[in-house]
Amino acid sequence: MGKKKITTGEETTEGAVPAPAPVRVPKKKHINGTLHIEATFNNTKVVFSDKNGNTLFWSSSGSLGFKGAKKGTPFAASKVGETVGEKVAALGIKEADVVVKGVGSGREPAIRGFMSHGIDITGIKDATPVPHNGPKAKKPRRV
Repeated sequence: MGKKKITTGEETTEGAVPAPAPVRVPKKKHINGTLHIEATFNNTKVVFSDKNGNTLFWSSSGSLGFKGAKKGTPFAASKVGETVGEKVAALGIKEADVVVKGVGSGREPAIRGFMSHGIDITGIKDATPVPHNGPKAKKPRRV
């Protein structure tokens, strides 16, 4: 057994003031930035960067605790967008461009979750890579 502390009801802390919670002060002032969304069939990744391309915040559905096939769902993508939007709104950013890459089901829900924190979207660009010819086709089946 450990030692037990016995307190009396008359003890008070007159001059003690609770310390305020530390507030994160940004090093640089950012007004706008770029939101990069990569939506695959298996996962959704969201990265927020400033206009120079330096990453400020990121999240993915796997990092939020979704596992397996649930990572590629629209619900997981909306949670990822909300998480990044919450961090960006705390930094004081008002508007953002969006670059979407991939064909997964989390493209729009990630944007909607991001917008739910009052950040204006100035433009949406689709940067999904499209093959010009693709890999060699299979040989025809002989029956």
